[in-house]
Amino acid sequence: MTELEITAIPPLTAAQRSIANAHTLLNLYQVLHEELGQLGCDLAGDPGLLAVGLAECLRRVARLSDPAAALQDANRTGDLDHLVQGELADLLRRFPVGAASPAAGVTRAQIESLLWILNVRAREFVARTANPAHATPLTVADLEIDLQELFRTMEQHSRGRYRFVYNLALQEASDYYVDLRFAGSHSTAIPLPALVRETLRDLIANARKYTAPGGQIRVGLHSGTAGIRCVVEDTGRGIPAAELASVVQFGYRGSNVADVRSHGAGCGLTKAFLVARQFGGRFWIASELGRGTRIRFRIPPVAAGAVAPTALQE
Repeated sequence: MTELEITAIPPLTAAQRSIANAHTLLNLYQVLHEELGQLGCDLAGDPGLLAVGLAECLRRVARLSDPAAALQDANRTGDLDHLVQGELADLLRRFPVGAASPAAGVTRAQIESLLWILNVRAREFVARTANPAHATPLTVADLEIDLQELFRTMEQHSRGRYRFVYNLALQEASDYYVDLRFAGSHSTAIPLPALVRETLRDLIANARKYTAPGGQIRVGLHSGTAGIRCVVEDTGRGIPAAELASVVQFGYRGSNVADVRSHGAGCGLTKAFLVARQFGGRFWIASELGRGTRIRFRIPPVAAGAVAPTALQE
């Protein structure tokens, strides 16, 4: 695969920077919206049945273009939880899950899981907005557990369409094989900024989205005296060679993935590039149609507890 270093992208508007910065929340709001619609279908064949929760998800998505509004909503995630739970309780008195299709129980559990994850990610968003470069020391085991939880969440959302395995010998036709490799050169603790950790999750979600079950996803991170190196590689669709630089631009999706449903705004790679640049690092993308994609970036050493008062920017 030919590798291209991305050194610049077209300037983002303030609204686009805000959306990219809140990319994780955007995905979660949209997935929650989808699951609420699915529960309405499961219970009564009506995707608009949980109208209040659906409207609130869309309201929050629209407000992500305003940094102050996005932060305010993240601080009030408990309000969304309370609103959805209240509407669910009322609805389930009218349509008991036990009397509905088995799928309704699965969707109900999905919504509970999403609300819990949203609360966690919202707290992380608030904390790193206050201090974007704060680096919390993580053990290799901590990072593995964090990312394995992400894979479990994606697997649950698939409703049995696929699973993730960490031993190649166990991979079946509908499984993804995942290889996670993390190390620090001087200790078991890796000082990892929250934005970098979040970016790893985003890149992994992208890799899964554009790789069919049966494929492979490899994730590597090394922290040493030269800084932090991250790689996310997949065996998915790949990107047309002429579009390698374009896919990092805000809102751009490869011409060969128009049929793939996305819950984001086409800014996952944009965010990853901006995060690398924010920390004074470098960013590369390599891809080949039918073979897969590799994203890697490097940032200089980040001291635990470091402070950088800047927002996500070019």
